Amino acid sequence: MDYDRAKELKAFDDTNAGVKGLVDAGTMNIPRIFIRPPDELAQDLNCLTIPLQVPVIDLSGIEKDDHRRKGIVDEIRIASEKWGFFQVVNHRIPLSVLDEMMNGVRAFHEQPSEVKQEFYSRDGMKKVRLVSNYDLYLSRSANWRDTMNIHLLLSDHLHPDELPLACRDSTIEYIKGVSELGDTIFELLSEALGLKPNHLKDMECSRGRSFSCHYYPACPEPDLTLGTSKHTDPTFLTILLQDQIGGLQVLHDNHWVDVQPNVGSLVVNIGDTLQIISNDKFKSVEHRVLANRVGPRISVACFFTAFTTSSKLYGPIEEMISEESPPVYREFLVSDYTSNILSKALGTSGLDHFKL
Repeated sequence: MDYDRAKELKAFDDTNAGVKGLVDAGTMNIPRIFIRPPDELAQDLNCLTIPLQVPVIDLSGIEKDDHRRKGIVDEIRIASEKWGFFQVVNHRIPLSVLDEMMNGVRAFHEQPSEVKQEFYSRDGMKKVRLVSNYDLYLSRSANWRDTMNIHLLLSDHLHPDELPLACRDSTIEYIKGVSELGDTIFELLSEALGLKPNHLKDMECSRGRSFSCHYYPACPEPDLTLGTSKHTDPTFLTILLQDQIGGLQVLHDNHWVDVQPNVGSLVVNIGDTLQIISNDKFKSVEHRVLANRVGPRISVACFFTAFTTSSKLYGPIEEMISEESPPVYREFLVSDYTSNILSKALGTSGLDHFKL
């Protein structure tokens, strides 16, 4: 009866130290703001985890062998239609770049609080910021994670001095590599839709990007909370780098499936806006991250969204429309889609809002 959620949320936020600050303080029981509602916990009992494997696609040979490329395109098409998720290996980003990015993110989050606090902010316009739960005041329960966000949503320009020193060099190198990989995957996705390779790139789907560098501390009561709540991504495409701890799950045929970490692999998933422009051919599926007694877990998500300043209207691609497949969605501006999503708690899909 004496629980004042709003007061406790503000008290947590005002520390500017995030979940890492709670762990450093020796918290043995998670604060109530992180405990999931009873109906969510009960729902998990009816949604079991099953031992399936998200498709793993080998990208080697895509430029040297037309027959090999066609096979890869077919694999991506099937995975995008049936899973909405797949992993890629032999993607040309050196393992050293992946490792250095993970080490840099960890080094940033494990700095003393007084060093990190200059980046802590709820101002979504800041290009680089540290935040714990962007939807802290909107969600039913907070997630057990902190995040450094890097936004390239207005332009591609990012001066090195804007990045934290602890991860500056590794981040610049990783952004370059994952951006090039994104262009390649958009080409393959275009071909998987029966379009010319440059179709999605010409639509500027790969231009605006944001990076969420997540830090999930070890949790003393992982059964009561989540690292990231169930949600779909409000993007065209997401490329995720994750460490070997695991915890990422995909909802497939109403069952949770673990996305098993593979050394050197990257996880790719279809976002809401790609589902829209493909007219539901490709699927944006729900996924989540479990809390874990082991940690920290570290991951880096690159979201391809197009520039939010673009005046370009996006809707079902003309070639995806026919008498048998009429348009399912209305046209939208990326800025409208983004603002609609950010005004709600994580887990609220924007797909229904833009359906005809």
